[in-house]
Amino acid sequence: MTMFKKTALLLFCVGLLLNCSPARRITRDLRTKPAYTDHFTGVALYDPGKQRMLIQHNADKPFIPASNTKLFSFYAGLLSLPDSLPAFRYSIRKGTTQGDSLIFWGTGNPLLLHPDLPDTTLLAFLRNRPEQLYFSAANYNGPRFGAGWAWDDYNDDYSPELASLPLFGNVARFKNGMVSPRRFADSVRVTDQASPNVRRSEFSNQFIRSASVRPSRQDVPFRWSPQLAAQLLADTLHHPITVVNVPVSLDAQLVRGTSTDSLYKRMLQVSDNQFAEQVLFMASAERQPSQLEPLTELRRVADSLRYPAPSAKWVDGSGLSRYNLFTPNTLVDLLKKIAAKVPQKRLFALLPSAGQSGTLRSITTTEKPYIFAKSGSMSGVYNLSGYVLAKRNRTLYFSIMHNNFTQPVSEMRRRTAELLRIIHDQF
Repeated sequence: MTMFKKTALLLFCVGLLLNCSPARRITRDLRTKPAYTDHFTGVALYDPGKQRMLIQHNADKPFIPASNTKLFSFYAGLLSLPDSLPAFRYSIRKGTTQGDSLIFWGTGNPLLLHPDLPDTTLLAFLRNRPEQLYFSAANYNGPRFGAGWAWDDYNDDYSPELASLPLFGNVARFKNGMVSPRRFADSVRVTDQASPNVRRSEFSNQFIRSASVRPSRQDVPFRWSPQLAAQLLADTLHHPITVVNVPVSLDAQLVRGTSTDSLYKRMLQVSDNQFAEQVLFMASAERQPSQLEPLTELRRVADSLRYPAPSAKWVDGSGLSRYNLFTPNTLVDLLKKIAAKVPQKRLFALLPSAGQSGTLRSITTTEKPYIFAKSGSMSGVYNLSGYVLAKRNRTLYFSIMHNNFTQPVSEMRRRTAELLRIIHDQF
Protein backbone atom coordinates (compact mmCIF):
# COMPACT_ATOMS: atom_id res chain seq x y z
CA MET A 1 0.00 0.00 0.00
CA THR A 2 1.39 3.36 -0.99
CA MET A 3 2.02 6.12 1.53
CA PHE A 4 -0.77 8.15 -0.09
CA LYS A 5 -3.29 5.34 0.39
CA LYS A 6 -2.18 4.78 3.98
CA THR A 7 -2.63 8.48 4.73
CA ALA A 8 -6.04 8.51 3.05
CA LEU A 9 -7.12 5.44 5.00
CA LEU A 10 -5.91 6.98 8.26
CA LEU A 11 -7.80 10.20 7.59
CA PHE A 12 -10.91 8.22 6.70
CA CYS A 13 -10.72 6.25 9.95
CA VAL A 14 -10.21 9.42 12.00
CA GLY A 15 -13.18 11.04 10.28
CA LEU A 16 -15.28 7.96 10.92
CA LEU A 17 -14.38 7.99 14.60
CA LEU A 18 -15.20 11.67 14.89
CA ASN A 19 -18.53 11.20 13.16
CA CYS A 20 -19.32 8.32 15.50
CA SER A 21 -18.21 10.14 18.68
CA PRO A 22 -20.89 10.66 21.35
CA ALA A 23 -20.58 14.44 21.06
CA ARG A 24 -21.06 14.33 17.29
CA ARG A 25 -24.06 11.97 17.54
CA ILE A 26 -25.76 14.02 20.24
CA THR A 27 -25.17 17.26 18.34
CA ARG A 28 -26.70 15.71 15.24
CA ASP A 29 -29.74 14.59 17.27
CA LEU A 30 -30.14 18.07 18.72
CA ARG A 31 -30.29 19.49 15.20
CA THR A 32 -32.63 16.88 13.68
CA LYS A 33 -34.82 15.09 16.22
CA PRO A 34 -38.32 16.56 16.86
CA ALA A 35 -37.78 16.13 20.62
CA TYR A 36 -35.33 19.05 20.37
CA THR A 37 -36.49 20.92 17.26
CA ASP A 38 -40.18 21.43 18.09
CA HIS A 39 -39.17 24.25 20.46
CA PHE A 40 -36.07 26.32 21.29
CA THR A 41 -33.35 24.07 22.78
CA GLY A 42 -29.87 24.98 23.97
CA VAL A 43 -27.19 22.63 25.28
CA ALA A 44 -23.69 23.23 26.60
CA LEU A 45 -21.53 20.35 27.89
CA TYR A 46 -18.07 20.97 29.32
CA ASP A 47 -15.25 18.64 30.35
CA PRO A 48 -13.22 20.30 33.14
CA GLY A 49 -10.52 17.63 32.89
CA LYS A 50 -9.75 18.50 29.26
CA GLN A 51 -10.86 22.11 29.77
CA ARG A 52 -12.92 22.17 26.61
CA MET A 53 -16.52 22.22 25.48
CA LEU A 54 -17.82 18.87 24.24
CA ILE A 55 -21.22 20.03 22.95
CA GLN A 56 -22.48 23.50 22.04
CA HIS A 57 -25.94 23.69 20.50
CA ASN A 58 -27.50 27.17 20.58
CA ALA A 59 -25.16 27.58 23.53
CA ASP A 60 -24.54 31.27 22.82
CA LYS A 61 -28.26 32.12 22.51
CA PRO A 62 -30.10 33.71 25.46
CA PHE A 63 -32.87 31.76 27.22
CA ILE A 64 -35.29 32.61 30.02
CA PRO A 65 -33.63 30.75 32.91
CA ALA A 66 -36.46 30.64 35.51
CA SER A 67 -35.01 29.19 38.74
CA ASN A 68 -31.61 28.50 37.18
CA THR A 69 -31.17 32.14 38.27
CA LYS A 70 -30.81 30.83 41.83
CA LEU A 71 -27.34 29.59 40.87
CA PHE A 72 -26.34 33.24 40.53
CA SER A 73 -27.81 34.05 43.96
CA PHE A 74 -25.97 31.03 45.37
CA TYR A 75 -22.72 32.36 43.91
CA ALA A 76 -23.44 35.82 45.34
CA GLY A 77 -23.84 34.22 48.76
CA LEU A 78 -20.59 32.28 48.35
CA LEU A 79 -18.78 35.56 47.68
CA SER A 80 -20.19 37.46 50.66
CA LEU A 81 -21.74 35.28 53.37
CA PRO A 82 -19.67 33.47 56.04
CA ASP A 83 -20.61 30.12 57.59
CA SER A 84 -23.46 31.60 59.67
CA LEU A 85 -26.14 34.00 58.49
CA PRO A 86 -26.51 37.57 59.75
CA ALA A 87 -29.66 37.52 61.92
CA PHE A 88 -30.11 41.17 63.01
CA ARG A 89 -28.37 44.30 64.22
CA TYR A 90 -29.07 46.11 67.46
CA SER A 91 -28.04 49.15 69.48
CA ILE A 92 -28.69 50.06 73.10
CA ARG A 93 -29.38 53.65 74.10
CA LYS A 94 -29.14 54.55 77.75
CA GLY A 95 -30.43 57.33 79.88
CA THR A 96 -33.93 58.03 78.52
CA THR A 97 -36.72 59.03 80.91
CA GLN A 98 -38.49 55.71 80.29
CA GLY A 99 -35.39 53.60 80.84
CA ASP A 100 -32.92 52.11 78.44
CA SER A 101 -33.92 51.41 74.83
CA LEU A 102 -32.94 48.59 72.50
CA ILE A 103 -33.39 49.25 68.79
CA PHE A 104 -33.01 46.41 66.30
CA TRP A 105 -32.90 46.21 62.51
CA GLY A 106 -33.37 43.28 60.16
CA THR A 107 -30.65 42.04 57.83
CA GLY A 108 -33.03 40.41 55.36
CA ASN A 109 -32.62 37.00 57.04
CA PRO A 110 -35.78 35.04 56.05
CA LEU A 111 -35.66 32.36 58.77
CA LEU A 112 -37.23 34.15 61.75
CA LEU A 113 -40.21 31.94 62.76
CA HIS A 114 -40.12 30.33 59.32
CA PRO A 115 -42.64 27.43 59.27
CA ASP A 116 -40.18 24.96 57.69
CA LEU A 117 -36.71 26.19 58.70
CA PRO A 118 -37.07 28.38 61.79
CA ASP A 119 -34.29 30.40 63.39
CA THR A 120 -35.05 31.69 66.90
CA THR A 121 -31.86 33.72 67.41
CA LEU A 122 -33.68 37.06 67.57
CA LEU A 123 -36.42 35.67 69.83
CA ALA A 124 -33.91 34.23 72.28
CA PHE A 125 -32.03 37.53 72.33
CA LEU A 126 -35.09 39.72 72.91
CA ARG A 127 -37.07 37.46 75.24
CA ASN A 128 -35.63 38.59 78.57
CA ARG A 129 -34.22 42.00 77.68
CA PRO A 130 -34.86 44.64 80.34
CA GLU A 131 -34.86 47.54 77.83
CA GLN A 132 -37.79 48.99 75.94
CA LEU A 133 -37.86 47.28 72.52
CA TYR A 134 -37.99 49.21 69.26
CA PHE A 135 -37.96 47.92 65.69
CA SER A 136 -36.79 50.06 62.78
CA ALA A 137 -37.20 49.21 59.10
CA ALA A 138 -35.40 52.37 57.99
CA ASN A 139 -32.57 50.34 56.42
CA TYR A 140 -34.70 49.17 53.48
CA ASN A 141 -36.93 51.32 51.30
CA GLY A 142 -36.96 49.23 48.12
CA PRO A 143 -39.87 47.49 46.34
CA ARG A 144 -41.86 44.59 47.78
CA PHE A 145 -41.69 42.67 44.47
CA GLY A 146 -38.93 42.11 41.94
CA ALA A 147 -38.77 43.62 38.46
CA GLY A 148 -40.97 41.76 36.01
CA TRP A 149 -42.86 39.68 38.59
CA ALA A 150 -46.44 38.88 37.64
CA TRP A 151 -48.75 41.18 39.62
CA ASP A 152 -51.43 38.49 40.04
CA ASP A 153 -49.03 36.07 41.74
CA TYR A 154 -49.46 37.94 45.03
CA ASN A 155 -51.68 35.12 46.36
CA ASP A 156 -49.29 32.29 45.44
CA ASP A 157 -46.87 30.77 47.92
CA TYR A 158 -43.88 31.24 45.60
CA SER A 159 -44.26 35.03 45.63
CA PRO A 160 -43.84 36.35 49.21
CA GLU A 161 -42.94 40.00 49.62
CA LEU A 162 -39.38 41.28 50.03
CA ALA A 163 -38.61 42.75 53.44
CA SER A 164 -35.82 43.69 55.83
CA LEU A 165 -37.23 41.42 58.54
CA PRO A 166 -39.36 38.59 57.14
CA LEU A 167 -41.37 36.59 59.67
CA PHE A 168 -43.10 33.22 59.21
CA GLY A 169 -41.68 33.19 55.69
CA ASN A 170 -43.97 36.19 55.04
CA VAL A 171 -46.83 33.72 54.49
CA ALA A 172 -49.98 32.80 56.37
CA ARG A 173 -50.24 29.01 56.54
CA PHE A 174 -53.75 27.59 56.34
CA LYS A 175 -53.96 24.00 57.55
CA ASN A 176 -57.11 21.99 58.35
CA GLY A 177 -59.20 25.07 59.00
CA MET A 178 -56.58 26.82 61.16
CA VAL A 179 -54.22 29.66 60.25
CA SER A 180 -50.74 30.58 61.45
CA PRO A 181 -49.79 33.20 62.59
CA ARG A 182 -52.91 33.25 64.75
CA ARG A 183 -53.13 37.03 64.46
CA PHE A 184 -54.79 36.45 61.06
CA ALA A 185 -57.58 34.29 62.51
CA ASP A 186 -59.92 37.30 62.79
CA SER A 187 -59.07 38.35 59.22
CA VAL A 188 -60.52 35.24 57.55
CA ARG A 189 -64.00 35.45 56.04
CA VAL A 190 -65.80 32.18 55.41
CA THR A 191 -68.10 32.00 52.37
CA ASP A 192 -70.42 29.43 50.79
CA GLN A 193 -68.36 29.38 47.60
CA ALA A 194 -66.82 25.97 46.95
CA SER A 195 -63.40 27.31 45.99
CA PRO A 196 -60.60 24.92 47.01
CA ASN A 197 -58.14 27.75 47.69
CA VAL A 198 -57.85 30.60 50.17
CA ARG A 199 -57.76 34.02 48.52
CA ARG A 200 -56.29 37.20 49.95
CA SER A 201 -57.36 40.73 49.10
CA GLU A 202 -54.72 42.23 46.86
CA PHE A 203 -53.87 45.21 49.06
CA SER A 204 -54.76 44.04 52.58
CA ASN A 205 -54.47 41.05 54.89
CA GLN A 206 -58.10 39.98 54.48
CA PHE A 207 -58.56 36.34 53.51
CA ILE A 208 -61.51 34.41 52.10
CA ARG A 209 -61.96 30.65 52.36
CA SER A 210 -64.77 28.21 51.62
CA ALA A 211 -66.90 26.83 54.45
CA SER A 212 -67.09 23.43 52.78
CA VAL A 213 -63.57 23.05 51.36
CA ARG A 214 -60.61 23.29 53.68
CA PRO A 215 -57.15 22.94 52.13
CA SER A 216 -54.95 20.41 53.89
CA ARG A 217 -52.24 23.06 53.62
CA GLN A 218 -51.90 26.31 51.74
CA ASP A 219 -49.42 29.14 52.20
CA VAL A 220 -50.67 32.59 51.21
CA PRO A 221 -48.27 35.57 51.26
CA PHE A 222 -49.31 38.39 53.57
CA ARG A 223 -48.79 42.13 53.13
CA TRP A 224 -45.67 42.92 55.12
CA SER A 225 -45.27 46.19 57.02
CA PRO A 226 -43.05 47.32 59.91
CA GLN A 227 -46.14 47.56 62.10
CA LEU A 228 -47.24 44.01 61.30
CA ALA A 229 -43.70 42.68 61.86
CA ALA A 230 -43.60 44.34 65.29
CA GLN A 231 -47.06 42.97 66.16
CA LEU A 232 -46.14 39.42 65.17
CA LEU A 233 -42.96 39.57 67.24
CA ALA A 234 -44.83 41.08 70.19
CA ASP A 235 -47.45 38.31 69.98
CA THR A 236 -44.70 35.69 70.17
CA LEU A 237 -42.64 37.37 72.91
CA HIS A 238 -45.62 38.67 74.92
CA HIS A 239 -43.70 41.91 75.13
CA PRO A 240 -44.56 45.24 73.49
CA ILE A 241 -42.45 46.38 70.53
CA THR A 242 -42.65 49.91 69.16
CA VAL A 243 -41.97 50.83 65.54
CA VAL A 244 -39.54 53.69 64.93
CA ASN A 245 -37.89 55.08 61.82
CA VAL A 246 -34.27 55.28 62.94
CA PRO A 247 -31.22 54.70 60.70
CA VAL A 248 -28.76 51.99 61.69
CA SER A 249 -26.42 53.52 64.24
CA LEU A 250 -22.65 53.41 63.88
CA ASP A 251 -22.32 51.33 67.07
CA ALA A 252 -24.92 48.73 66.02
CA GLN A 253 -23.84 45.17 66.77
CA LEU A 254 -24.37 42.27 64.37
CA VAL A 255 -25.70 38.97 65.71
CA ARG A 256 -25.43 35.77 63.67
CA GLY A 257 -27.80 32.83 63.53
CA THR A 258 -28.32 29.61 61.56
CA SER A 259 -25.70 28.03 59.31
CA THR A 260 -25.56 29.38 55.78
CA ASP A 261 -25.61 25.91 54.19
CA SER A 262 -28.99 25.12 55.75
CA LEU A 263 -30.45 28.04 53.81
CA TYR A 264 -28.58 27.18 50.60
CA LYS A 265 -29.80 23.59 50.74
CA ARG A 266 -33.45 24.54 50.97
CA MET A 267 -33.04 27.34 48.44
CA LEU A 268 -31.56 24.98 45.86
CA GLN A 269 -33.45 21.77 46.60
CA VAL A 270 -36.95 23.16 47.16
CA SER A 271 -36.24 26.12 44.86
CA ASP A 272 -37.33 28.59 47.52
CA ASN A 273 -37.83 31.97 45.85
CA GLN A 274 -37.82 33.99 49.04
CA PHE A 275 -34.53 32.52 50.23
CA ALA A 276 -32.88 33.34 46.91
CA GLU A 277 -34.08 36.95 47.02
CA GLN A 278 -33.12 37.45 50.65
CA VAL A 279 -29.59 36.08 50.04
CA LEU A 280 -28.96 39.34 48.19
CA PHE A 281 -30.31 41.29 51.19
CA MET A 282 -27.96 39.48 53.55
CA ALA A 283 -25.01 39.86 51.18
CA SER A 284 -25.73 43.58 51.19
CA ALA A 285 -25.97 43.57 54.99
CA GLU A 286 -22.51 42.02 55.22
CA ARG A 287 -21.05 44.65 52.94
CA GLN A 288 -22.59 47.80 54.39
CA PRO A 289 -24.53 47.98 57.68
CA SER A 290 -26.45 51.18 57.05
CA GLN A 291 -28.71 50.24 54.13
CA LEU A 292 -29.97 47.03 52.56
CA GLU A 293 -29.60 47.33 48.79
CA PRO A 294 -30.10 43.89 47.20
CA LEU A 295 -30.17 45.23 43.65
CA THR A 296 -26.86 47.01 44.19
CA GLU A 297 -25.41 43.72 45.43
CA LEU A 298 -26.83 41.93 42.38
CA ARG A 299 -25.24 44.45 40.02
CA ARG A 300 -21.94 44.28 41.90
CA VAL A 301 -21.75 40.50 41.48
CA ALA A 302 -22.93 40.71 37.85
CA ASP A 303 -20.21 43.27 37.10
CA SER A 304 -17.57 41.05 38.71
CA LEU A 305 -18.56 38.16 36.44
CA ARG A 306 -17.98 40.35 33.36
CA TYR A 307 -20.36 38.48 31.11
CA PRO A 308 -21.12 40.41 27.91
CA ALA A 309 -24.59 41.95 27.76
CA PRO A 310 -25.91 39.66 24.98
CA SER A 311 -25.18 36.55 27.10
CA ALA A 312 -26.43 37.60 30.54
CA LYS A 313 -29.21 39.76 31.91
CA TRP A 314 -29.79 39.30 35.64
CA VAL A 315 -32.60 41.26 37.35
CA ASP A 316 -33.78 39.29 40.42
CA GLY A 317 -32.58 36.65 42.84
CA SER A 318 -35.19 33.95 42.34
CA GLY A 319 -35.84 33.76 38.60
CA LEU A 320 -39.50 34.74 38.89
CA SER A 321 -38.89 37.48 36.34
CA ARG A 322 -38.99 36.77 32.62
CA TYR A 323 -36.59 39.70 32.20
CA ASN A 324 -33.72 37.37 33.18
CA LEU A 325 -31.79 35.99 30.21
CA PHE A 326 -28.76 33.67 30.21
CA THR A 327 -27.05 31.52 27.62
CA PRO A 328 -26.14 27.87 28.30
CA ASN A 329 -22.47 28.85 27.94
CA THR A 330 -22.90 31.49 30.66
CA LEU A 331 -24.43 28.97 33.05
CA VAL A 332 -21.66 26.46 32.41
CA ASP A 333 -19.08 29.15 33.14
CA LEU A 334 -20.89 29.96 36.39
CA LEU A 335 -20.86 26.25 37.29
CA LYS A 336 -17.07 26.34 36.86
CA LYS A 337 -16.80 29.26 39.27
CA ILE A 338 -19.06 27.55 41.83
CA ALA A 339 -17.10 24.29 41.60
CA ALA A 340 -13.87 26.23 42.19
CA LYS A 341 -15.27 27.60 45.46
CA VAL A 342 -17.17 24.61 46.88
CA PRO A 343 -15.72 21.11 47.38
CA GLN A 344 -17.66 18.54 45.36
CA LYS A 345 -18.97 16.57 48.36
CA ARG A 346 -20.46 19.70 49.92
CA LEU A 347 -21.75 21.00 46.58
CA PHE A 348 -23.52 17.76 45.66
CA ALA A 349 -25.12 17.65 49.14
CA LEU A 350 -26.58 21.12 48.58
CA LEU A 351 -27.90 20.53 45.06
CA PRO A 352 -30.92 18.36 44.18
CA SER A 353 -29.91 14.88 43.07
CA ALA A 354 -31.86 12.90 40.49
CA GLY A 355 -34.19 10.34 42.02
CA GLN A 356 -33.19 11.35 45.54
CA SER A 357 -33.96 14.89 46.59
CA GLY A 358 -35.57 18.22 45.86
CA THR A 359 -36.96 19.15 42.47
CA LEU A 360 -35.14 16.21 40.81
CA ARG A 361 -36.74 13.54 42.98
CA SER A 362 -39.10 12.51 40.16
CA ILE A 363 -36.22 11.87 37.72
CA THR A 364 -35.57 8.17 38.14
CA THR A 365 -32.18 6.58 37.63
CA THR A 366 -31.40 2.87 37.51
CA GLU A 367 -28.34 3.24 39.74
CA LYS A 368 -26.95 5.66 42.28
CA PRO A 369 -27.59 9.34 41.47
CA TYR A 370 -25.45 10.78 38.70
CA ILE A 371 -27.19 14.15 38.16
CA PHE A 372 -26.70 17.01 40.64
CA ALA A 373 -28.30 20.14 39.26
CA LYS A 374 -30.67 23.08 39.60
CA SER A 375 -33.88 23.03 37.62
CA GLY A 376 -35.96 26.01 36.55
CA SER A 377 -39.48 26.00 35.17
CA MET A 378 -42.43 28.19 34.38
CA SER A 379 -44.95 28.25 31.55
CA GLY A 380 -43.05 27.36 28.35
CA VAL A 381 -39.73 27.10 30.21
CA TYR A 382 -37.75 24.15 31.58
CA ASN A 383 -34.01 24.22 32.24
CA LEU A 384 -31.52 22.09 34.10
CA SER A 385 -27.94 23.15 34.83
CA GLY A 386 -25.39 21.37 36.95
CA TYR A 387 -23.08 18.37 37.08
CA VAL A 388 -23.38 14.86 35.61
CA LEU A 389 -21.18 11.92 36.59
CA ALA A 390 -20.23 9.98 33.47
CA LYS A 391 -19.51 6.25 33.44
CA ARG A 392 -15.89 6.83 32.44
CA ASN A 393 -15.22 8.31 35.86
CA ARG A 394 -15.39 12.00 35.02
CA THR A 395 -17.63 14.85 36.09
CA LEU A 396 -19.05 16.99 33.30
CA TYR A 397 -20.70 20.41 33.61
CA PHE A 398 -23.89 20.98 31.64
CA SER A 399 -26.71 23.39 30.93
CA ILE A 400 -29.77 22.14 29.05
CA MET A 401 -32.37 24.83 28.33
CA HIS A 402 -35.83 24.55 26.78
CA ASN A 403 -37.93 27.62 25.93
CA ASN A 404 -41.08 28.28 23.91
CA PHE A 405 -42.71 24.86 24.13
CA THR A 406 -46.41 24.06 24.50
CA GLN A 407 -46.04 20.59 26.01
CA PRO A 408 -46.28 20.04 29.77
CA VAL A 409 -43.14 20.81 31.76
CA SER A 410 -43.09 17.14 32.77
CA GLU A 411 -42.44 16.18 29.13
CA MET A 412 -39.43 18.50 28.92
CA ARG A 413 -38.18 17.09 32.21
CA ARG A 414 -38.43 13.58 30.74
CA ARG A 415 -36.55 14.56 27.55
CA THR A 416 -33.83 16.25 29.57
CA ALA A 417 -33.41 13.22 31.82
CA GLU A 418 -33.12 10.98 28.75
CA LEU A 419 -30.46 13.22 27.21
CA LEU A 420 -28.47 13.17 30.45
CA ARG A 421 -28.78 9.38 30.60
CA ILE A 422 -27.19 9.19 27.15
CA ILE A 423 -24.42 11.58 28.23
CA HIS A 424 -23.86 9.55 31.39
CA ASP A 425 -23.64 6.26 29.46
CA GLN A 426 -21.53 7.41 26.50
CA PHE A 427 -18.92 9.73 27.97
